[in-house]
Amino acid sequence: MRYRQVHLDFHTSELIEGIGSAFSAAQFQDMLKLGHVDSITVFSKCHHGWAYHPSVANEMHPHLDFDLLGAQIEAAHAIGVKTPVYLSAGLDEKLARVHPEWLVRRIDESTQWAPDFVTPGYHEFCMNTPYLDVLVSQIEEVVQKYDADGIFLDIVGVRQCYCQFCVRAARARGIDPRDKDAMRPLWEQTYLNYAARTNAAVQRYRPELPVFHNGGHIPQGRRDLAFLNTHHLELESLPTGGWGYDHFPLSARYVQQLERPFLGMTGKFHLSWGEFGGFKHPNALRYEAALSLANGARCSIGDQLHPDGLMDEATYRLIGEAYREVAAKESWCEGTRNVADIAVFGVEASGLFAGAGGNLAKADRGAVRMLLETHRLFDIVDASSDWTRYPVLVLPDLISADDGIAAKLESYVRQGGRILATGSSGLRPDGSGFAVDFGARWTGANPYSPDYFVPAEAFGPGAGSASVMYGAGQRIEAAGGTVLGWRENPYFNRDVFSFSSHRHTPNDKRHREPGMIEHDAGIYIAWSVFGDYADNGSLVLRQMVDYALGRLLAAPTLRVTLPAQGVTTVQAQPAHRRLVHHLLYASPVRRGRDVEIVEDVVPIYDVACTIRTDRRVRSVYLAPQMTELPFTAQDAEVSYTVPVVECHQMVVLQFEQLPD
Repeated sequence: MRYRQVHLDFHTSELIEGIGSAFSAAQFQDMLKLGHVDSITVFSKCHHGWAYHPSVANEMHPHLDFDLLGAQIEAAHAIGVKTPVYLSAGLDEKLARVHPEWLVRRIDESTQWAPDFVTPGYHEFCMNTPYLDVLVSQIEEVVQKYDADGIFLDIVGVRQCYCQFCVRAARARGIDPRDKDAMRPLWEQTYLNYAARTNAAVQRYRPELPVFHNGGHIPQGRRDLAFLNTHHLELESLPTGGWGYDHFPLSARYVQQLERPFLGMTGKFHLSWGEFGGFKHPNALRYEAALSLANGARCSIGDQLHPDGLMDEATYRLIGEAYREVAAKESWCEGTRNVADIAVFGVEASGLFAGAGGNLAKADRGAVRMLLETHRLFDIVDASSDWTRYPVLVLPDLISADDGIAAKLESYVRQGGRILATGSSGLRPDGSGFAVDFGARWTGANPYSPDYFVPAEAFGPGAGSASVMYGAGQRIEAAGGTVLGWRENPYFNRDVFSFSSHRHTPNDKRHREPGMIEHDAGIYIAWSVFGDYADNGSLVLRQMVDYALGRLLAAPTLRVTLPAQGVTTVQAQPAHRRLVHHLLYASPVRRGRDVEIVEDVVPIYDVACTIRTDRRVRSVYLAPQMTELPFTAQDAEVSYTVPVVECHQMVVLQFEQLPD
């Protein structure tokens, strides 16, 4: 799987003339070379529904008069660039106007994407309709006719649908379509059938060809859905396009353990897809590409081709700024696995809230943000993961312990693992208390909000200082555990008849109860601190968690003096007997409305690093510069100083050759 990919969108209205009229194979090749591109995804079919090649299974764009897809594939292959082929699977606007009865319908009969036919936009198709036969024939045509290097099928996934095909199918099974829980198996089966038929359409003719089904996110905890993709995974994650800078690390730290090659897909746009004339700063692309490498991923950058087919030189000069650096670093990124001390059993990955709103997963975002800012090495795990590989397991905010999870937690603790649980995590869903021994009794949800945390020792704001807690709180009593911090409630909740000052009532210092406690199983924090951090970002929340992790993880694999906005990972490269330590620094700033921008990259000097390893280290050097670094090795710790981190720096710890 190539490292320097471009996803070349080409969604083009039938109202635009001269499609591909300026295309030149030589210019196409020149731009790929300028961008240091080694794979480019090109279009068979766009969201408007048009084909960009002669077609029996579809209709060629009315203002295209040659085989653009074939010309792009031929030109790219001539210079050694691969060409996966894109088909819009879920959207086909020309067909939507002919067969509106095949579209996904919400329960109120509105359509998906554009809610009706007087709002500009696309309309999504249901795969439980005859549309699937149309799509399969289009895929088969491309696979038989063109030398594609993969098939990329877009806008697909498990969809809630109340079209008449789904309603009839439900009623035939004795399901009331108004019962959402009863409908979910039908919706899942619709997607599984779609994936089976489209995969078969490719494998019937090209069994070796990769097929990827894009839904904008790889669902965590659903390995069955992830493995419907035949060879690899693509993590669509445009930081300025609604995903934000938290999404890719959160997604990558789950996906890498699935042991499939994967890439991180960002965009060259200032905002998002379809933005003609939008450019991000070169430093942003450098940082985003480096973030992919640091998380074990290949890179993909989204672009959109002008309707006339001429590649934009400014765009490929911009892409080249990032991909020139990636090309120099690839050797240290092949065949890696993440090194982690901490497993986060995330809210999404737990599967406890299937079908619920995405706002619940803010606990996952808060956890990842904290762990990145405190430079902890971690993975996101699901119930199928081997938790015993990690000394510490984090249960963020909402992980109730049903019988299956409780048994897995008990086994993990018996084998020496330590747990950090927050909020309602670790509690049995029947209200009977904790599933593992935190040295505390749960007495119920706290009716006061907000309330206050008071450390028992000198961390965070310091012993005795109260910090406001906005996250939902749980009340506990000590039952053998060591109290690390206390809860103080306000005098009263803010109400129309009882309020004090501008915002909330101060803490009542006369009464306190445990709020953070440690015992055999680990540490319990009685607030939903991770979701609170995602919402409010209060420093004391991060200090609480870091203090707890410091107690649970006495000998972390990595210590580093990067600032909080720095990102660091350690990737093992077993085939080369080495560890690759990635250090990144850029500070996204908010510019405009809800847009995070990376522009200035400030060098960070003299970063002190210590890595624990039981292997003998022969040398430490900067990559790709190949500059040797002085280091010390003592008591299974290797220490060195990185002279400067400018956007991204790799440090290689080369091990001694093991005896035969």
